Amino acid sequence: MSRVLVTGAASGLGAALTLAFRERGDEVLATDLTGDGGFRKSAGAPSPTTEKLDITSDDDWAAALEWVEEHWGGLDVLVNNAGVAGGGRIDVAGIDEWQWIVDINLLGTVRGCRTFTPLFKRQRAGRIVNVASLAGLVHPAGMASYSAVKAGVVAVTETLGHELAAYGVTAHVVCPSYFRTNLLSSLRGADQTLGAVVARLVETSPFTADEIAAAVLAGLDAGDEVILPDPMARAAYRQKLTDRPAYDAQLRRQAARLDELGVPPE
Repeated sequence: MSRVLVTGAASGLGAALTLAFRERGDEVLATDLTGDGGFRKSAGAPSPTTEKLDITSDDDWAAALEWVEEHWGGLDVLVNNAGVAGGGRIDVAGIDEWQWIVDINLLGTVRGCRTFTPLFKRQRAGRIVNVASLAGLVHPAGMASYSAVKAGVVAVTETLGHELAAYGVTAHVVCPSYFRTNLLSSLRGADQTLGAVVARLVETSPFTADEIAAAVLAGLDAGDEVILPDPMARAAYRQKLTDRPAYDAQLRRQAARLDELGVPPE
């Protein structure tokens, strides 16, 4: 049985991962920005409800660490899943949008890793699971800010894998393609054309959050450091690695179609 902390656990992939871990007998501390309030200190077992954790708050991360140390005496798996949706063509998305998504999707993950790495080092054991996106490996038009932060999560995860290997700690990054989730409820930005395209891709995806969660756990069990949990993600990344001209041509056609749908303002 593992002791697991999941962020962004109130819905979507976070909720699916929480359920998947619990169904196999793991203890899960489920956390989310929309949680019920501060960490309860009266019981040794985690509440079945979701505790409040704002991943941009150092104080909230410190409270999560305090709870884990007090009630569990350690942690086996940290799942940095919480995040928001964003994007927009470079001349449409504002710098405020970039700052917002960097602070949440990249620095929120960094805060979680920084909070728990000293504990993992002392234990000489642990797993860090950072949920990125296929956008961290494959970079379509209109997604510069989202791709940048997710690529950053991929880079941070690989770096931690090297830094922490000597301590028996492993780092894993999850890079799914589009799947059906409510992530778009957090979507903001001036590029409404891009938002409509992404919404359609999410709504028509053949994959569910439960299916992605099951693939994530299978990847962790296999020891995969980069987890591509669906066939569309694997195919897209394979094309980039093996046929770069075809990859570039496809993404540039997508860029042209995006401009046809909504020309950026001059």
